[in-house]
Amino acid sequence: MLSRVAENVYWLARYLERAEDTARLINVTSNLLLDYPTTTRLDWDSLLIITGEEALFEEHYEQPTMENVLSFMCGDLRYSGSILSSLKAARENLRTTRDIMPREVWEELNTLYMDTQKQVEGGINSRRRDTFLKRVIRSCQTINGLIEGTLSYTQAHTFLMLGRNLERADMTTRIIDVRSANLLPRTPEDLTPFENLQWMSVLKSLTGYQMYRQQVRLRVRGPDVLSFLLQDQAFPRAIACCLARLSFSLEHLPRHEEVQAVVDNLLPQLLEADLETMAGEPDLLHDFVDDLQIGFNALHQSIADHYFGGAVKVESDAA
Repeated sequence: MLSRVAENVYWLARYLERAEDTARLINVTSNLLLDYPTTTRLDWDSLLIITGEEALFEEHYEQPTMENVLSFMCGDLRYSGSILSSLKAARENLRTTRDIMPREVWEELNTLYMDTQKQVEGGINSRRRDTFLKRVIRSCQTINGLIEGTLSYTQAHTFLMLGRNLERADMTTRIIDVRSANLLPRTPEDLTPFENLQWMSVLKSLTGYQMYRQQVRLRVRGPDVLSFLLQDQAFPRAIACCLARLSFSLEHLPRHEEVQAVVDNLLPQLLEADLETMAGEPDLLHDFVDDLQIGFNALHQSIADHYFGGAVKVESDAA
């Protein structure tokens, strides 16, 4: 398999996952703000903190109002992580690899991109917001379903799984990091109002609320949510599950030992973490999440060096 094809497929999955997760995050945040009193510190700028693009936003917008944040995160092509930018990048990566991907995948993604572009040009206001976001989420799920149902388990599928699971793990850490900074008390006596409600939003951002209740069977608590989203190996969006599935995918690639070693270093660090302690110390949790994100960057770089680093071909029994 050509290294450039492997790279395009890998980034197709990452951008597609990024578009879906961004839509989920905006949708849940908008619903949560309806339940919160205006006196709380939760606001639309919390979405900018998650992306880490406050500086870019401030270059082009005066205030983090609902309209401005929606414009920035949904359709601003100057921001590479916006929904439209992500879909545009995913479409371009798919366009260059159409010969190895099912035609239905291209048709669905192309339609989604064109429709999203039209809706963004017309403006995303509060009345159209929910319909727009739900359409993005459903279409991304449809594309992933088409991939799982129609793409053979070749190396193309393997690189898709690598990109999807790495991007998914990264977004989960971003949500946990920022939400935890708002939610976790600095002292046992400093209980944040509406704490359980926002922890529920963390789960819903990742479509994990129902699975959490099935497994934990207790009221929503910060330590339990952290354990579920970080260490659970059965929930598809939990970080441990993403890394385990990524590790499984790597086994189907040649020369995977060094990349596998990066994953093998991350998993014990994740599974052995004392989350009960971290749940009471936000700064400690923040440092832990930072270490995970550094590990994800190292993992991406290792994948890029081994499979996208200019080699003419990635050796394959299936090629």
